Amino acid sequence: MTTSEELRALRGAVADLMAKHLPDDRAWSELAAMGLLGLLVPEQYGGAGAGPVEVGVVAEELGRVLFAGPYLSTAVLTVNLLAAVDDPGQCAAVLAAITAGTTRVAVAFAEGDSTRPPAQPATSAAGDPERPLLTGEKRFVLDAEDAALLYVLASSAAGPGVFAVDPAGPGVTVRALTTVDQSRRLCDVRFADAPASVVGVPGTGVEAFTAALDRSAVALLGEQAGAARCAMEMARDYAKARYQFGRAIGSFQAVKHMCADMLLEAESAVSAARHVAAVAGSPGWIADLALAQGYCSDAFVFVGATNIQVHGGIGFTWEHPAHRYLRRARSDAQLFGSPPWHRERYLQEIGA
Repeated sequence: MTTSEELRALRGAVADLMAKHLPDDRAWSELAAMGLLGLLVPEQYGGAGAGPVEVGVVAEELGRVLFAGPYLSTAVLTVNLLAAVDDPGQCAAVLAAITAGTTRVAVAFAEGDSTRPPAQPATSAAGDPERPLLTGEKRFVLDAEDAALLYVLASSAAGPGVFAVDPAGPGVTVRALTTVDQSRRLCDVRFADAPASVVGVPGTGVEAFTAALDRSAVALLGEQAGAARCAMEMARDYAKARYQFGRAIGSFQAVKHMCADMLLEAESAVSAARHVAAVAGSPGWIADLALAQGYCSDAFVFVGATNIQVHGGIGFTWEHPAHRYLRRARSDAQLFGSPPWHRERYLQEIGA
């Protein structure tokens, strides 16, 4: 088990790297060199075999700077999906390359207007069971533009399954989406008789993707919490430094209340995210996860919006970074399901 001292060292190392403001590709190489892309990868595949607590620490620091690289899609979601499908061949072929930073992988599961895996995917795999052809469309695919491999949820004669597809192969069209958050690269991916290969046990795709999303939500929570805390600190520092009528604006009661509310929401989000990381995989943890996902999503949006209010006119300008945090907050709040969806799931988990 990682000690508190080791976690502090990990947090400091990531924070120092992010403070360098390196270009995405250079930062990606540095993350690989530090072993951070392989945190969740089992040791037999060249990784660290770490757990959700360590990933949560990394995610908090990446969230603080709104890191735009494919850490969540490749180093977290893909690795958790391969753990869920238990396909040694795919693990051997992909995980070492992820750890080394030489490949990027995206997962495609959402359809229609939902960002959750459908129980009966409209995307279908037909033809030779060993080498099927995929037809359909996937939406909101994270980091698909730069991916060298796609894992796709599709229906088949054996039931919904996981299929590996080459995004540069025939029958695959990747289209970047214009979204509110320019640092979160989402795409639509269309398949027209695209060659694919079966991954894992046929018919277990929905369960595998759901399990992967749940385990990966620990990183998303960490990102939301880290970003919310950074936005809160941004507002705090501005309120102390900006003077009006001969006084720091932080001395005005209205601004004090906004900053106090931001502190409460941001610190509560951090507590919720770290709690879920600590109990991940234990009996009944899905209820805690669902409640935290709803709360952290709303808390980040609140802090992001209030940060702009504290900054006043300058906070509404394109040049100031405040709007970027609100944009990321809006994006994160829908990425793995909406806050109302998570709260409904929580009620179902506790039997309400």
